[in-house]
Amino acid sequence: MFLSRTARAALSCTAQQVRSLHQSAVCAGAGGIFVHRDTPDNNPDTPFEFTPENLKRVEAIINNYPVGHKAGATIPVLDVAQRQHGWLPISAMNKVAEVLEIPPMRVYEVATFYTMFMRKPVGKYHIQICTTTPCMLCDSDSILEAIQKKLGIKVGESTPDKLFTLSEVECLGACVNAPMVQINDNYYEDLLPADIEQIIDELKAGKVPPPGPRNGRFSCEPKGELTSLTEPPPGPGFGVRPDL
Repeated sequence: MFLSRTARAALSCTAQQVRSLHQSAVCAGAGGIFVHRDTPDNNPDTPFEFTPENLKRVEAIINNYPVGHKAGATIPVLDVAQRQHGWLPISAMNKVAEVLEIPPMRVYEVATFYTMFMRKPVGKYHIQICTTTPCMLCDSDSILEAIQKKLGIKVGESTPDKLFTLSEVECLGACVNAPMVQINDNYYEDLLPADIEQIIDELKAGKVPPPGPRNGRFSCEPKGELTSLTEPPPGPGFGVRPDL
């Protein structure tokens, strides 16, 4: 029987609850666990209002959707809220639901599904290291080790000065440039341990290192000579049967 990703996650949580009678099941979610727990800095009374500038952005986003379909703007509006606050407290999610005129639960569903949304505070520089198969085969473990040693933190932790947070993530879609990390909105690719150490030093100094490959490549072109598409493309009609 085929089970969706959501159904498998639900079964996994249920299984953990059955096996463990002395503690609540903890399932990995976007920026934390699926279940919300009020804290002093994350509760329905945590102050959050869109700035006038961001409210204009939200209105512009909503205007891209047909009347009656504001719910389609949930992801981009959540992104605006997160960029304003740095992460997504439940009060920000409630405000998004209010602006979009949808039940808060619809917003919670989106915020807990997509790992791009952080539901607990992160540092000024959020380092997301990919350790999926292509990056792993290109020794992403050495990059992760270099980051942890340089910052003195482990995956899921932040530095005491709240400057860096380290997360381990699934494929970020830059497999041909493995190993790589995403820091805030920038991709840093074709990394060696010395590269990530230099990037961290520059960020500490208040600089933003230029994103992209670190091995001299411009983008994702082959490291050596072309092994395919080495000839000009054929003209129109190539491969078409003459009797058709």
